[in-house]
Amino acid sequence: MSTTTPTPSPRAAPSAPAPEPVDRRITREVLRDLGRERTARRRVPLPKGNLGPSLRNTLAVTTAPLEMLLEHERRLGPVFTLRLAHQAVVWGIGAEANHDILVKQADAFGWRESRFGDLWPLLGDSFFAIDGPYHQQSRRMLLPAFHAKTVGGLAQGILDEAVEGAAQLQPGTRVDINGWVRELAMRIALRVLAGIGTDSDVERRFAHAFERALAFHGRPLPLQMLRGPRTPYADMRRARAELDGLVRDEIDRRRAADDPGPGVLGMLVAATDEAGRPLPPGLVRDHLMTLLFAGHDTTTATFSFLAHEVGRNTGVRDELLAELDSELVDGVPTARQLDGTALPVLERVLSEALRRYPAAWVGPRRTLRDVEVAGVEIPAGMAVHYSSWATHHLEELYPQPMAFRPDRFLPGGEVDALPKGAYVPFGGGSRICLGKRFAEYELRAIVATVLSRVLLDPDPADPLRLSFTPTLGPKGGLRMAVRPR
Repeated sequence: MSTTTPTPSPRAAPSAPAPEPVDRRITREVLRDLGRERTARRRVPLPKGNLGPSLRNTLAVTTAPLEMLLEHERRLGPVFTLRLAHQAVVWGIGAEANHDILVKQADAFGWRESRFGDLWPLLGDSFFAIDGPYHQQSRRMLLPAFHAKTVGGLAQGILDEAVEGAAQLQPGTRVDINGWVRELAMRIALRVLAGIGTDSDVERRFAHAFERALAFHGRPLPLQMLRGPRTPYADMRRARAELDGLVRDEIDRRRAADDPGPGVLGMLVAATDEAGRPLPPGLVRDHLMTLLFAGHDTTTATFSFLAHEVGRNTGVRDELLAELDSELVDGVPTARQLDGTALPVLERVLSEALRRYPAAWVGPRRTLRDVEVAGVEIPAGMAVHYSSWATHHLEELYPQPMAFRPDRFLPGGEVDALPKGAYVPFGGGSRICLGKRFAEYELRAIVATVLSRVLLDPDPADPLRLSFTPTLGPKGGLRMAVRPR
């Protein structure tokens, strides 16, 4: 079990008005999207592309989006339009488009009315899916939990969980490494980040409910649009209800004891507004659920992809193992060695895994005003998506983009010469991933402790397949053979 998780110092709760509830009734949403498009096109032509209905494109966005996006970028340039189901979506691909959307013209884009709003039934009114002053104040409230000093103080707890988890990987067995790390990441998110000391049954219930809820967003768009008692949407709502109960039980227990407790949950429970009022339980739940979602899902996907690539690239594996053998004592890194500077080979391997498989592979937005992206005008009211994954596979930015080559990230190497916006696995600008530092510490700890003990070999009978829930991940798990060092 991890060492005690400290409670970050709370900041004031947001004083700005909370956003209005999101109306996600499907007929209203379709009519709203079509109306916005009609209004926009009367004023400014949409970027060139495929504006007619296309079942092929609609299915491809949840089955083979990388190939589709790269093919359109080659034919149409960095900014183009695709109709997905009923909605015309403008895509921006490439370094300039990313930088415009994330940094240079960030004030022209909103999240809440984008496809990220589809996560509202699961994540609620957390900092993830709101805009304006309320978002800025919510983010400031949460920042103490992710300061460098705070995350550094959690490193030993992360390591304790990683060592305990690595001991479960027994040589001579075959393991669904994605399932294994999913459970470990959930334990770390609950125990170390949130500060919830719980038992294995509750952790399994959390993990199972999360998987059910997130699976909804990986289904083809026509299935996501169905409503009714036996639809995927209904199952997602039941999963959310189970998650709500688990989180609210912990909030109620802490408030009844008049003790906010440790971790980021303790910080949220302790936070008060200008009048001294605590955050409503539902808002505490929304923020915590979003942090658990981001911390659990991103780490799970990134470690799985990294293990797969290291396992099938023996040269990379040999160099990484040599560093671990040289620098670690008894196969366990120190907390200081997780800061990103002590293990440079590991850092390059992690960076390349995030290039090849950025968990946040797509970034939906909606234009709040007319704006130029990569020199192309886009009218207000339009859905706009950028894709870190597609950008990371542009030949002009990354030679041999499909190859796993960590030495791209050598100091003074090809990556150092890239323009702004070319490498954005955690987004960028004012909305860069809040938990980026925590996720990096966690991944370094898991990779170092696992690979210093065992080797993980891909199973030829279980090739890597991809799923496209809100995050990129291995579809149906990822079985690997565990061998002794």
